[in-house]
Order: sequence, then structure tokens, then C-alpha cells
Amino acid sequence: MKEYQEVRNHLIYMLEELDDRLGKITDDVKHVDKPLEQDFSEQATEVENDEVLDALGNAARHEVEKIKQAISRIDEGTYGICLTCGEPIRKERLLALPYANRCIRCAELKEQH
Repeated sequence: MKEYQEVRNHLIYMLEELDDRLGKITDDVKHVDKPLEQDFSEQATEVENDEVLDALGNAARHEVEKIKQAISRIDEGTYGICLTCGEPIRKERLLALPYANRCIRCAELKEQH
């Protein structure tokens, strides 16, 4: 685990940032700071905006789950090993996507299916 302590710290930082972003998205969708407009056309626009925010929130929640799984893999000593083929994931890939759980070859194969 010591080898990946810096990566773990970075993942925790990413998790905190995402949690903050999710909180703001949730507040916006619930209209905590500003209630829905009275005008129907304005309400329609706000509902469309809420749908976009909801999609962003779902993407952020998915990323949070991947980050938590990566932290668990670091703690278990399996971080950096492809879940599909068992081969090491290249360091360049982990630097670009620190929560990657598959090598590039297996990730591409999974996307094709």
C-alpha cells in the first residue's frame, strides 16, 4: 500500500471534490436557494436544466463509486492489476485515470461489447 499512498491521497481528494459537487447539484435540483419560477415557460426551462443536472449528478455518483473501489483495491493490495486479465495496468493509464480497473486492451474490448 505504501507504493500507492500518494495515489490514495489523490483519490480521496477527488472523492471530496465530487462530494462537494454532488451537494451543489442536489441543492440546485431541489431549488434550495431559488424556488421554481411561476411562469410555465420558465418552469419548463428549469425542468430541462434539472434533467441535465441530474445526468451530471449520476455521472458523478458513478465516478464516486469507481474511486471508492480503487481505494479499496489499494487497501487490499490489488490496485494496478486488471480485473479482467490479471495483468498489470500501465502506470501511464493509472496516472491519466487513477481509478482504472482494467488495462487499456481489456477496457477497449469491454467497450466493444
